[in-house]
Order: sequence, then C-alpha cells, then structure tokens
Amino acid sequence: MGNYHEVSAAVRQIARGFDALADALAGQAPAEGERELPALREWGDRGLTRAEASALFRKHGFAPQTAGGWARGDWIESREDGLRYLTGRSQRWLAEQEAKRSE
Repeated sequence: MGNYHEVSAAVRQIARGFDALADALAGQAPAEGERELPALREWGDRGLTRAEASALFRKHGFAPQTAGGWARGDWIESREDGLRYLTGRSQRWLAEQEAKRSE
C-alpha cells in the first residue's frame, strides 16, 4: 500500500512540474509563496516524521530534500520527540498570508 502512495505522489509531482513548465513558457511564473502556503497550511501544528515531511513536500511540488533548506532557514525544526514542526517564523508568515488573503 505504501508503494501506491509513493507512485501517486510522484505522478502528482510530475503533473505539477508540467503545469509549472507551461506557466513558465507562457510567462506566468508562480507567485512567491504560492506553493509554500498550502504546504504550511496542511502541516499545521502537528509534528511530522521525516518520511511524512518528505511526502508532504512531494505532494506540494517540492523535492523531499527541501526539509534541510527549510530547517537551515528556520522555517521548520526538529524537536526532542524526533518530529519536525513549523517554527514561530513559519507560523507568523502563514498568519500574515492568511490575513492578506482575507482582506
């Protein structure tokens, strides 16, 4: 069953890649934060395992290794329980984006 989820996530990532390529060719690059916002919304307050974080990144069109960059940028953190959580920085950015969208 796990293999089915990996394959379906990979197909979704490929499809998003084609969408991004088509947008780039048409001169419509995604707005900054367009992919990050839904990923952060879905992550929420819960802690994710390494595998869950990688799957979430893949689902939203990011490379699974994105977690390392986000950790270095203080967007996510690993805690003593071994799970990854959004940092205060991520929570504030998410709240700012939500406020902008509700204006």
